[in-house]
Amino acid sequence: MIAATALLGAGCQSSAPAPIEIRIATGSPAAVYYAFGQSLATIINRELPGVHASVLVTAASAQNVSMVANGAAELGFTQADVLPVAPVGGYQVSAVARVYDDLLHLVTRGDTTIRQLEDIRGHRVSVGASGSGTEITANRLLAVSGLAHVITTEQLGLDASVAALRAGRIDAFFFSGGLPVTAIENFASDNLARIIDLSEYVEPLRRAYREVYVARDIPRSVYGVDPVTTIADPNFLIVGKSLPEDLVYDLTRLLMERRDELAAAHPAAARLSPLSAIATAPLPMHPGAVRYYRSSKP
Repeated sequence: MIAATALLGAGCQSSAPAPIEIRIATGSPAAVYYAFGQSLATIINRELPGVHASVLVTAASAQNVSMVANGAAELGFTQADVLPVAPVGGYQVSAVARVYDDLLHLVTRGDTTIRQLEDIRGHRVSVGASGSGTEITANRLLAVSGLAHVITTEQLGLDASVAALRAGRIDAFFFSGGLPVTAIENFASDNLARIIDLSEYVEPLRRAYREVYVARDIPRSVYGVDPVTTIADPNFLIVGKSLPEDLVYDLTRLLMERRDELAAAHPAAARLSPLSAIATAPLPMHPGAVRYYRSSKP
């Protein structure tokens, strides 16, 4: 009888459905995507029974799009400029929301001669990790400014870029992220730092590539350095097109209803709102997200 009961219990356990896996492709552990993704995963695991969310460290935007498109992740964050304007066969991913804007930082030490973009000529500069949105935006900026072939470039992620700048192995680095970027904040707190104003290149980028680029300010209060205006690029939370509509509805609902909790994980999430979230052009929105926004109208 005991053996039969044990077998029956084992059979019941084995018949329990496996949880639905939601892998969230983020970026560097020191950047906004990761903090945002970790908080979102915590909320999903707490509030959606039968769903297990986890966070993946990646090179960020370009890799995230690829991972969501090929099924290696279910959710991911990406800059808008990483997405093709009109891909053959249509987009392989869908949007859940526009979440906040990334600001392109060009960071150098405060004791260098680099005071404007032109001054990086002849210097060693990290343009971001291979497969990142930073790399795409930085290389486009270098192209429109005529500096692409007059600097020595490195492809370093955020943490490696900060370490290399501290050690003097590079003279400056680019990073695109929501304010504040913790790794840059930490660097500026214990080093003489400078962020370079890039405002004059917003319009050349818009003309050469796409109109997603806008000018945004980095005030002194963010990093304690001189205020600048730089290039900003919207960020989207994307999802695989095949994810069930009801599940995406619930994910969108949690994203909107738990904005305060997400903002506690990183201030960039405080910019979330249903009105701005639906501005995901040119990327179509997933039907589950569309249903949520329509149902939540006052």
